[in-house]
Amino acid sequence: MTVVDSHPVRVPVMGPGYRPLDARVKAFFALTKPRVIELLLMTTVPVMFLAAEGVPDLWLVLATCIGGFMSAGGAGAYNMYIDRDIDALMDRTSRRPLVTGMVSPRECLVFATALAAGSTAWFWFLVNPLSAMLSLGALLFYVVVYTMWLKRRTAQNIVWGGIAGCMPVFIGWSAVRNEVSWAALVLFLVIFFWTPPHYWPLSMKVKDDYARVGVPMLPVVAGNKAVARQIVLYSWVMVGVSLLLWPLGYTGWFYPVVAVVLGAFWLKEAHGLQARARAGITGAKLKEMRLFHWSITYVSLLFLAVAVDPFLR
Repeated sequence: MTVVDSHPVRVPVMGPGYRPLDARVKAFFALTKPRVIELLLMTTVPVMFLAAEGVPDLWLVLATCIGGFMSAGGAGAYNMYIDRDIDALMDRTSRRPLVTGMVSPRECLVFATALAAGSTAWFWFLVNPLSAMLSLGALLFYVVVYTMWLKRRTAQNIVWGGIAGCMPVFIGWSAVRNEVSWAALVLFLVIFFWTPPHYWPLSMKVKDDYARVGVPMLPVVAGNKAVARQIVLYSWVMVGVSLLLWPLGYTGWFYPVVAVVLGAFWLKEAHGLQARARAGITGAKLKEMRLFHWSITYVSLLFLAVAVDPFLR
């Protein structure tokens, strides 16, 4: 996720004769954005433990994870199909399969559609219809609302587009209980308020990429001070929302203790970034990626606490 230089990278388009099978398999796998899927499943499974108040049916966990992989993978492939024009001009996306020619646009579209349809059927018959509809809704929201509409039109794109990334919480809960509860809504909101301060530091790092292709990410249209202020605001709301599970009676003592400790570290990093931005620090000394990397650790440990808490009550 590093920027090589400030100029577009010219990538040769490969013909069919230069596409070996093993590279093609890896390319189709890359279309699914596996790192994003890993993060989505990291929030889905712990919620299933909370919903089951212990160990959920392991077959159900496996079925939900497979369905989630297909659904999120289909969304990722659609995203690469739609964004292939700007991906070719951005340094950090210049090696994506459609840019290099390892996968053709038509192949990508067929692959994405197969995953979308397959995941919906998988959830419907092997999990439950509610989870199927939630999964399909998340996919459509990410593709149509975020990728096709918001991303290139507003600096608030990642705020509202992030709703799709919150849906695995609902899917995990509904897979176990066939309903959506207040607990699921609280965790949905945690991810909702987590997403902007998670992604904006990365956007600050690669804002030249986004500026080059005309995508109005917040760091492109606002200065570092304004972005850091928004990061701090969202961070405080996120930490506050994360503590609601305990007074609502969904957790014991363990989860809130972990949430307070993790939240304190998060706020320290967020305020540190704001202080550096206010001081006019730029470049590597701004250290915006510290918060980006910590945000992944934060959400991983927080949801691990969600899964562990039922066993300590």
